[in-house]
Amino acid sequence: MFQLTRPTPADIDAFLAAQRGSDFSYPQVGATRSDLAPAGYDVDRNRVRLGVGAETFRRATDALRSWRMSSLGWSTIHSAGAAPMPGVTVAVVVSHLGFWSLNACRIIYVLEEERDDVSRTSFAYGTLSDHAEIGEERFVVEWKRADDSVWYDLYAFSRPAHFLARLGYPISRALQRRFARESKQAMVAVTPDVAEALKLGELRGAL
Repeated sequence: MFQLTRPTPADIDAFLAAQRGSDFSYPQVGATRSDLAPAGYDVDRNRVRLGVGAETFRRATDALRSWRMSSLGWSTIHSAGAAPMPGVTVAVVVSHLGFWSLNACRIIYVLEEERDDVSRTSFAYGTLSDHAEIGEERFVVEWKRADDSVWYDLYAFSRPAHFLARLGYPISRALQRRFARESKQAMVAVTPDVAEALKLGELRGAL
């Protein structure tokens, strides 16, 4: 849904209420569980190192669960305060060039995994019928025990749905790239390398 003014909380609440009975707008629901994207979509893969250790992983996981990676000012998630849970419908509010859009998504799965010395927290949401795009996006925080590194990973496949998105395809793709870039920056900002900070503190204490 597109409008000329910024959506009010009442607008968003009404939009969410209207979308809770909507179906997904694409047949490959849950396809982000694998790294094999379905044909016919643009595919975006983005990854950034957040730091090392259990504390960094904890902070990153907390940030993921509180939607910090999507709270970017010009693009925000509204879920009535709900943490990511399967079946929860969310509104993605985006500021464009002189207008705003409300886009409906639903969370498909939430995973907490421990395997092969890797801890992973992830979830994905997919687009509903009232969304400018068609597709799915997965958000992952990963802790690799082999080198103690912690990573934030974004994986999405999409294509335009609304005629304005098709008409402004280059702009839509630029906004998707901007989202990925700023989402990574947001996660880096809330999960500083704790090990390095501790080392710095120890050095300062010794001076």
